Amino acid sequence: MYSKAPPKPAPQVFRTFEDLEVYRVAREFRKAMYAVTRKLPAHEKFELASQIRRAAVSLTNNNIAEGHGRYHFLDQIKFQLQARGSLTELIDDLNICSDENYLPTDEISELKKQATVVHQLVNGYIRYLRERKTGADLALHESSTAGEIASDDLDVVLEDDSTI
Repeated sequence: MYSKAPPKPAPQVFRTFEDLEVYRVAREFRKAMYAVTRKLPAHEKFELASQIRRAAVSLTNNNIAEGHGRYHFLDQIKFQLQARGSLTELIDDLNICSDENYLPTDEISELKKQATVVHQLVNGYIRYLRERKTGADLALHESSTAGEIASDDLDVVLEDDSTI
């Protein structure tokens, strides 16, 4: 006897930016980077620590979340590219922490691994948005004025010999 195939999982529905895996993972990375700022020496409180906090917020709030709220694919992609730039900035901030011996090497390595995962997810989300954009109907359609036949309707009329 044949057994039934396991039921297919229900497709995941994305209602808000908080449903996106890229946001959830980036949020955890943002929290980790905020923790880094609390470990920096006092003289970096208003310099490096402030820069890290701004870039970390830019990653999740200013770009992933805000980009998700845009309804045009190109806007969404632009914001994700900016998120990727903020992420790269945070990686360089980790390099500064390494160069100045502010954090142990193993902690920096672990944070860079987290950053790599976020980078892959951002790139995947950008790829997804681009595929959705190119999968859409990109043909230009002129709208008709009152009383005119739209070009799409004209094709139907011309194909239907009974109207001629």
